[in-house]
Amino acid sequence: MKIDSAEFIISNSDVSKCPLERLPEYAFIGRSNVGKSSLINMLTNHKNLAKTSGKPGKTQLINHFKINSNWFLVDLPGYGYARVSKKTKEIFQDFITDYFEKREQLVCAFVLIDIRLEAQKIDLEFIEYLGETEVPFCIIFTKADKISRGKVDAHVAAYRKALLANNWEEMPQYFVTSATEGTGKDTVLDFIDLINEEVFKDLNQF
Repeated sequence: MKIDSAEFIISNSDVSKCPLERLPEYAFIGRSNVGKSSLINMLTNHKNLAKTSGKPGKTQLINHFKINSNWFLVDLPGYGYARVSKKTKEIFQDFITDYFEKREQLVCAFVLIDIRLEAQKIDLEFIEYLGETEVPFCIIFTKADKISRGKVDAHVAAYRKALLANNWEEMPQYFVTSATEGTGKDTVLDFIDLINEEVFKDLNQF
């Protein structure tokens, strides 16, 4: 997929005020300071589409960006910086759980995980939450340029082991990326393009 246009549409904390258009949405979320804004800017070929900051928790609202006039990229607030709770729903602001549980246009969530770190409890809890609420999702490992290829493979394997130990039958689909080097860009966008084709094919049947 080639991205020809990326337009900011709206920021809000009320799911009912999200765009009414029946376009597929892809939500990006992850632990604070995981490199979400840098990844979004890399994917969309825009240096400042999503604001980057060295301060964790910069994104505080649901941000909608219309891509190529036919799908939405949704930038969601990071989690796990202010506090960590044993109950997953207590970790996230109410409007985030509202978005995942009520937003019919959402077709896939991308959970961003820093490839440099061991499996974090808060990431595993959020993945478990998505599984329990039956939200389709993939994992995007970020910052792959910061460690060797061998360590990337080892850390992905460790994540697979952690998820299988947590009652997952298999490793969810995942992508390894680097916003600095552009790694994984085409793979992620081609995946989105493939889903969009299926979504619009289904819509055209009615």
